[in-house]
Amino acid sequence: MALKTYLEATKTKYTKKYKAMNPSRITTTVGLNIGKIDVDGVRLNFWDLGGQQELQSLWDKYYAECHAVIYIVDSSDRDRVSESKETFDRMIASEHLSGVPLLVLANKQDIPDCMGVHTVKPIFNQNAHLIGARDIMLMATSALTGDGVDEGIRWLVDCIKRNSVERPPRNHDDNL
Repeated sequence: MALKTYLEATKTKYTKKYKAMNPSRITTTVGLNIGKIDVDGVRLNFWDLGGQQELQSLWDKYYAECHAVIYIVDSSDRDRVSESKETFDRMIASEHLSGVPLLVLANKQDIPDCMGVHTVKPIFNQNAHLIGARDIMLMATSALTGDGVDEGIRWLVDCIKRNSVERPPRNHDDNL
């Protein structure tokens, strides 16, 4: 649900006349949710991949074509943060994601007593060797309120532009 809410907040912020979905109607992603926005001459196509264990095996099929990854941590769920960390480690270990910019969002900062960036960072930095040589940013955000959305997207766009030599954008003709 976090990425779907984040995607809604992003589309609301960057798409003129976009009518956002009521947050109370947003449900957990099952399968795939797609969205796109244009920022500073860059088109961002979002593939919101369901996080359920049985769907994670499908993620690898999208890695070879991605130019960046947004990984959202539910900073209000202390009981599942280690599970999220294990999923994160499996994801970044993929050879297809080598060098791809990574935006990690400590989401739900609007919830009292959530884990702040200073708590989340050491947990996700335990296997820093898997992160390797790539741009990486850990930011506090609230997809529900929109706090941190703009900063994260702008950082990601800057990284994608810098990384375009290593991972050039695809032309529309390449999809044929």
